[in-house]
Amino acid sequence: MTVAALPAAVPVLAPTILDLEASGFGRGSYPIEIGFVEPGGLPFCSLIQPAPEWSHWDEQAEALHGISRELLLRHGRPREWVADELNRRLAGQTVYSDSWGHDYSWLSKLFDSADRLPRFRLEDLRRLLSEDEAGRWNAVQQEVRAEAQLRRHRASADAKVLQMTLMRLKHGAATPTAGLNGRDPADFGQCG
Repeated sequence: MTVAALPAAVPVLAPTILDLEASGFGRGSYPIEIGFVEPGGLPFCSLIQPAPEWSHWDEQAEALHGISRELLLRHGRPREWVADELNRRLAGQTVYSDSWGHDYSWLSKLFDSADRLPRFRLEDLRRLLSEDEAGRWNAVQQEVRAEAQLRRHRASADAKVLQMTLMRLKHGAATPTAGLNGRDPADFGQCG
């Protein structure tokens, strides 16, 4: 008697999810932190040094994300470095964001100020969701936030929560990228 071998399970790769924090909303706002999580769950995060002409600052936004303008001036990386690093790491990919309208304009502001063009494409995360998944999104995201205990309103932590929520909706909680996959929650949201 021969036993047929089962095919090896094909790993489910998550899409790269990107998030930005900003100086505020509306006219004059600009990106201050960018983070993303790669398909395997590896985070990237960087504070962004403001351009000299970027002066808009909303104290309510600062209270939400906890990033002061002084912190950006001290620890933010040059806009050119951030744009180059994003291009190096994300070249050729389609990257997803849950706040496409805001994130697209802030990403454009970053690349324009660095005199660079993005070598990746930013799309709305909602394009990946069925109507049923979109309807369950908020409840599943709350579960993920409670379980993961990641710092809220920091770019890479928020990107990881989005990625985990998407993967849980699509493939269930047992999918490795639907959880922290052995990573320490402190790995997310710590930018320099």
